Amino acid sequence: MQNFDLVIRGGTVVTAADSFECDVAIRDGRIAALGNGLAGDRIIDAKGLLVMPGGVDSHCHIEQLEADGSIHEETFTTAGISAFAGGTTTVIPFAPQFKGQPIREKLAEYRRRAALSPIDYSFHQIITDPDAEGLAEELPEIVASGIRSLKVFLTYDPLHLDDRQYLKVLTAAKKLGAIITIHCENYEAIRWRSEALLKAGLPGPASHALSRPKVVEREATYRAIALSELVDQPIHIFHVSCGEVAEEITRAKRRGVKITAETCPQYMVLGAGDMDRPGFEGAKFMCSPSPRAAGDASDAEGLWAAITAGTLDIISSDHCGYSIEGNRGKKINGADADFTRIPNGVPGLAARMAITFSEGVSAGRIDASDFVRLTATNPAKRFGLYPRKGLIAPGADADIVLWDPGRQVTLTNQLMQHAIDYTPYEGLKVTGWPVMTIARGKLVMEDGKVSATAGAGEFLPASLSPAMKPRGVVPDDFDAAAFS
Repeated sequence: MQNFDLVIRGGTVVTAADSFECDVAIRDGRIAALGNGLAGDRIIDAKGLLVMPGGVDSHCHIEQLEADGSIHEETFTTAGISAFAGGTTTVIPFAPQFKGQPIREKLAEYRRRAALSPIDYSFHQIITDPDAEGLAEELPEIVASGIRSLKVFLTYDPLHLDDRQYLKVLTAAKKLGAIITIHCENYEAIRWRSEALLKAGLPGPASHALSRPKVVEREATYRAIALSELVDQPIHIFHVSCGEVAEEITRAKRRGVKITAETCPQYMVLGAGDMDRPGFEGAKFMCSPSPRAAGDASDAEGLWAAITAGTLDIISSDHCGYSIEGNRGKKINGADADFTRIPNGVPGLAARMAITFSEGVSAGRIDASDFVRLTATNPAKRFGLYPRKGLIAPGADADIVLWDPGRQVTLTNQLMQHAIDYTPYEGLKVTGWPVMTIARGKLVMEDGKVSATAGAGEFLPASLSPAMKPRGVVPDDFDAAAFS
């Protein structure tokens, strides 16, 4: 009989396709066998627990460098601790580019910071300036190094691209074999609305939602899709906030467009009304796109309908943490700053999987296999990390979370174990909770106690998923990208 380093015995293994009772054996950091009666140097009793792939969070801002010289306060170390606490074992954060500057220098700095990560990671490369000198020489090198996804913003100073710049990035991605990920909101519409709100004497956090209504996201999503069709370049839409935006994606899929999309827990449980709390309290809930109508379940139900229909196939955290206090927090411009001067983003690394399980599986909207698909398998596939990540099968990394489906927990900031001084989910009750996290065969969390080792995480070079290759269809059979 073979002997293994570790055997997880007696649990219910859940994959993206099925669930079954069996033992999971681990050797040298990888899953070595599935079976019954397996023997190991250490046995973990998983009776009554779900044994699932560790989460893959494909959208999180960690120790991110900003153009003004600031750095996000969530470091790779603290992010790894928080991720492990919540059952996530792989993260994909964002390497920056600043307008008028090349990529190499900042990417090299970001790689140095990530080298201290306790958790495995890949990168999205932000593109803010496709006209920067040397970009044509840099992108092939970056893609060849294993960074296969490029992030563009259709809003935000100083990140946004205009339509022509966006077309240039689409064209470059098509030629190099990369995918485009997009923040879809209309830059000028938000500026116009924001100016009007300030003139109307409405400077508080509640105006953040008023400045960017659904139509602003919906228009930008349609435009992003239409231009991707023009180039024949697959895209991935980040943080879809409501059913109306998901409808645009559904329409595109019906036309055969290669497009995937995700949503986040904040759009399931937070609302615009949370930003209308007294004083500065509402700033805790500011993120973009904005959470939608408070007390109106239709937006959340619209998202769940899109999830069950397969229109939205990933649930990420969009972890973008700013503490309330401190010189990098939401009060950086003062407690009386208007909504346009308050950093927006919410922390969510540790909360993502628990909220998704509670709102999805425990609420009867999806089953456990759907949960695995949304939080681990699909993001691993989409961003070229599968089959190393996102599944439980021989040969895969032994990234596993043991989940108690019946445990009821009230979320607190202490449970999140991140660097941020609050959680927008304070007091939220969830059913279903991670009790143990294993990363490449090593126990990194047990009953909330995390043991993370700086530098233990590895950079994961990504491949291009076959599902994200161009389909060979362009308008009027003229491929303009070939001449660009």
